[in-house]
Amino acid sequence: MLIKRPHDVPPSEITSRELFTNRREFLKSTTALGAALGLAGAGIAFPNAAHATMKLQGVRKSPLSTTGEDLTPLKDVTTYNNYYEFGTGKEDPSETAHKLHPAPWSVAIEGEVKKPKVLSIDDLLKLAPLEERVYRMRCVEGWSMVIPWVGYSLSELIKRVEPTSKAKFVEFVSLADEQQMPGVKMPILDWPYVEGLRMDEAVHPLTILCLGLYGETLPNQNGAPVRVVVPWKYGFKNGKSVVKIRFVEEQPKTTWMLANPREYGFYSNVNPQVDHPRWSQAKERRIGEFGKRPTLMFNGYGDQVAPMYTGMDLKKYF
Repeated sequence: MLIKRPHDVPPSEITSRELFTNRREFLKSTTALGAALGLAGAGIAFPNAAHATMKLQGVRKSPLSTTGEDLTPLKDVTTYNNYYEFGTGKEDPSETAHKLHPAPWSVAIEGEVKKPKVLSIDDLLKLAPLEERVYRMRCVEGWSMVIPWVGYSLSELIKRVEPTSKAKFVEFVSLADEQQMPGVKMPILDWPYVEGLRMDEAVHPLTILCLGLYGETLPNQNGAPVRVVVPWKYGFKNGKSVVKIRFVEEQPKTTWMLANPREYGFYSNVNPQVDHPRWSQAKERRIGEFGKRPTLMFNGYGDQVAPMYTGMDLKKYF
């Protein structure tokens, strides 16, 4: 019999903390596990999977955490979400995302690269050292949070697949599965959800391939098991539950641009000087606070990212 030492066990095989501490649910899961042993992959569909997370090991603090503000409580981060694949209400994802099975999972990297790959979540967790990045996050609807994400710069992945000279943009494609995502059955958007970045934005150190938050794996409602986080842009630019990353020559046709190009531009940089057609972007409400605060240009990351847009009309390229 092969006995695995703790450092031999991939993260996808570790029982979640919530499940382990609930003995009754743990016993139910071990009974179900016997029937699941013949399935491909190491992933286990846990009860209440929308909240079943596990501790990530070896996470270091990043010097790129650029805010000293109070963190948004985990409860708010996991119960107030925009994730239309699970419903249009802010509470819908936390209530319906338990249907998502984040393991086994793979991400295909393809297009204009010399080394296309298909990577599992375990592959991605081992690709580079995990860091905690505390970022401000701003939604186009006017609310904001401060979240301790866990991941590493997306450039770590990009350099390993060696983009060709034709790769000008990076496209992110999210999962769209009617069986797991009830919102996909509704013709709200053109599924699957697609987002994209210009290459210099994608390789910027602040852009991260995100695999967790608050030191644990991503909850389903926050984009499990892998997403993108770009802190100087509005939240809808951050693709969740990514299954494909494509390097392309032409600007991707992103989901919200197709749905409403007048309101949602490709760049979507946080800019308080450009109002949404239906409301002002000059102020924001930090979740957990009563009043509003002024919105910061580039969400406060202007010193790091503004040079990428030198000479651009940021009202035209919004």
